[in-house]
Amino acid sequence: MILDVDGTLIDSNDAHAQAWVEAFAEGGITVAYADVRRAIGMGGDKLMPLVAGLEENSPEGERIAERRGEIFRKTWLPTLQPFPGVRDLLHRFLDDGFTLAVATSASTKDLNLHLRAAGVRDLIAEQTSSDDAEHSKPDPDIVAAALTKTGVEPARAVMLGDTPYDVEAAHRAGITVVGLECGGWARQDLPAEEVYADASDLLRRYERSLFARISAAAKV
Repeated sequence: MILDVDGTLIDSNDAHAQAWVEAFAEGGITVAYADVRRAIGMGGDKLMPLVAGLEENSPEGERIAERRGEIFRKTWLPTLQPFPGVRDLLHRFLDDGFTLAVATSASTKDLNLHLRAAGVRDLIAEQTSSDDAEHSKPDPDIVAAALTKTGVEPARAVMLGDTPYDVEAAHRAGITVVGLECGGWARQDLPAEEVYADASDLLRRYERSLFARISAAAKV
């Protein structure tokens, strides 16, 4: 089980967008919140050129990216909460024999903070972040890195995510993906094998889900 974090386990997508807008503004660049919000789920290597025409590895890009992280950790991270049912859902995955791994565009430093805020750090066996991949989602690098760390073939993996970038990255890595709408994207924007409102909705309907069928097949 490969898990996205932001917008999937923890309600943080709006906060990330606001931190980016504030960091760009401090750097003298005005960007539209709506444009940034739709790019959340990508890493800075994709988001910065898309919304501001700025390369992340340029001196200015590096300053803004660093400042974004500072703003997010100081102002927004303390306010974040996991979505309802997240820990119970992850326990259900574990009870059904899934190994839990994380694949996110966040940095390793931010990822550990996010997992603690989500209250699930102790349940995660493996984690991959932007530090483990050359390119962020929707490129498949981070998902492929998670597969490598777990030693699992793509056919035996499933991803849970909340953005079209999660869906594309998973499919390009050759794995099945289930979408959640809680990150702010509508069902029609998530071309996943199944789509649920959030973790609690998936948990309520778990017995009829893809995960229950996979677990049942594995026990035969």
